[in-house]
Amino acid sequence: MQVSDFGIRLLERARAAVAGVDTLFERRDRRALSAHAGTVRVAAPSIIGRPFVTDALAPCAAEHPGLVIDLRLSEVIADVVQQQIDVGVRIGALRDSRFVARPVAKVHFHVVGSPALLDRVGTPRDLEALFARPTTAFVDRNNGRTWAWLFKGGRQVTPANPAFVTDDPEAECAAAVAGYGFAQLPGFLAAPHLRAGRLVSLFDSLAPDPWPLYVYRAQRSPVPARVRLVYDTLLEAMAAIDSR
Repeated sequence: MQVSDFGIRLLERARAAVAGVDTLFERRDRRALSAHAGTVRVAAPSIIGRPFVTDALAPCAAEHPGLVIDLRLSEVIADVVQQQIDVGVRIGALRDSRFVARPVAKVHFHVVGSPALLDRVGTPRDLEALFARPTTAFVDRNNGRTWAWLFKGGRQVTPANPAFVTDDPEAECAAAVAGYGFAQLPGFLAAPHLRAGRLVSLFDSLAPDPWPLYVYRAQRSPVPARVRLVYDTLLEAMAAIDSR
């Protein structure tokens, strides 16, 4: 048997066509051809995301070329389905059945004031005296209302006449350090300033029960390897947060 002229021409054209298909999947960086290549969308509050999540996931991005971290930071609770969130971090109650969630740490809260503020207005002896002095207030972006301060036994007090109001937790922390007024801050924001002496903690005996810090992912099966990698990395990183 002998290949015809038509068969030879067909073979040459077929080789060119197959080679063209192969180039569609060819990548210059062969290391990117891994199970971890692709986008993982992560949601977190800005107070967690900026200082902790970005640092925690940097080694993943360096070790797995082709892995893209799409980080969405907001104090507004993310709609996991609508925003196509793969992995998230949240402080406080998490009861949504669409999540696979794990509590990894506890967030403690501190009433704090700067040394300059204490020198100016004095140290309050009780909560009534505290709220008669300048305070800060944090606005919940989910509903537009001011967060109440939390105390032992479920007691809640909303500052009536705050000297500083913001919807950004890092701005509230900065205002407390600057001496605008007393503030109630989560431990991971307050701790560095408490250790450095820029803030003083008050009413520790009246501190509320700590809130859980969760890492969650959407309840999908099977989970892509890149999502599992990011989820496991954040579980370890968030468990190491110092929130006291």
